[in-house]
Formats: sequence, structure tokens, C-alpha cells
Amino acid sequence: MKVLWTDVAYKRLEEIYGYIEMDGPSNAIRWSDKLLKKMATIKDFTRAGRAVPEVEAASIRQLIYGNYRIIYKIKDETAYILTIRHFKQILPLSGIKE
Repeated sequence: MKVLWTDVAYKRLEEIYGYIEMDGPSNAIRWSDKLLKKMATIKDFTRAGRAVPEVEAASIRQLIYGNYRIIYKIKDETAYILTIRHFKQILPLSGIKE
């Protein structure tokens, strides 16, 4: 399974990294390293994530990492990382629904 990042997901990663970096660069590096390790499970265990409750589509899944939701879509032999959201943030459904 191939894993590809959307522009939105990559931008969210940069925003979150920048926010955490304000507490200290080492915190941001540690956070992103652990996030990427968590995301590596998508490649081998695509359906490991649970369905996203806001979306009624089995192909839209999420992995939980700390206070964050990693939302991804499975299509053919590719998992597309759609966004990363904090639990307290509203999940914008535009661009996520099938």
C-alpha cells in the first residue's frame, strides 16, 4: 500500500509542528517523529484505523495519535492522508466525503 499526503494534510502538519515548536524545537521534533511512526502503520495495516464518525464511508478512516486524528482515505492501492486535526477542532467535511 502506498501512502500519499494531500496538500491540506501537509499544511496541517506544518501548522501543528510550528505551534508545538513554540514550546521548544525538541518537543516538535519528538512529536513529529512519533506521529510519523504511528502513520507508518497505515502502509502495512491500512484498515487499522477506525471509521470516521462524521462520515458514512468505510474508505475514510482515522488513526488516533495523542490528541490528534489522522484522517485518511483508502482508494485502490493508495492511502491518502487528508488532514490532521486536534480532537477539539471541528472536522471540516468539505473534501473529505466521497
